Amino acid sequence: MEVVYEDNHIIIVNKKSGEIVQGDKTGDRPLSDIVKDYIKEKYQKPGAVFLGVVHRLDRPVSGLVAFARTSKALTRLNKMFAEGEVHKTYWAIVRSEKGTTKSEKFLDDGEWHTLENWLVRNEKQNKSYAYDHEVPRSKKAVLKYRTIGLSDHYTLVEVQLLTGRHHQIRCQLAAMGCPIKGDLKYGAARSNPDGSISLLSRRMTFTHPVSKEDIIVEAPLPNDTLWQVLAPKE
Repeated sequence: MEVVYEDNHIIIVNKKSGEIVQGDKTGDRPLSDIVKDYIKEKYQKPGAVFLGVVHRLDRPVSGLVAFARTSKALTRLNKMFAEGEVHKTYWAIVRSEKGTTKSEKFLDDGEWHTLENWLVRNEKQNKSYAYDHEVPRSKKAVLKYRTIGLSDHYTLVEVQLLTGRHHQIRCQLAAMGCPIKGDLKYGAARSNPDGSISLLSRRMTFTHPVSKEDIIVEAPLPNDTLWQVLAPKE
């Protein structure tokens, strides 16, 4: 486990692909338990350690996950996430070859573009389906994206969510005909060797719920050559 930020009220860690944030029916040990053990050992805390889960990342996704270390922070962070006051930026690698219709959807102009769909979640399949118009049980999904890296076969896009829907980035990019690399559930041709999908919760910015300081944290890139090649150079 890699800690990227911590104080008395908040801890933010870099989640590895394959880890679950909170316990589920698989029975696998969740990241929340690992973080509790870290806090207990580092600060020599007796008894149970308080840790509040305020948001989640899909299991095959890597990157930043924030937890609350106090009940005060938990209440305030829950409200901030619900009201869109925590700004998260994602990076995704999609298959998009130069000179094809797919590549034209990711214009290398540095500009932000808006993508809107109506998503319907299928609980049994744990999957969402995108439509270009409102249908029964659908919820509007809006995101902004821009191209930040390009090769002959892949495009690295930066994404900002304007709504928070189930599998929103995965579903909306797939609906464009450009599923995220490794995302078999949404139409990728093949899986990544480690079972991940090439989606990273890259950056998180917010005003600290207690100290009111500006917090900006960034996840390191996955240890993969393609990420290093496509990522913008500082």
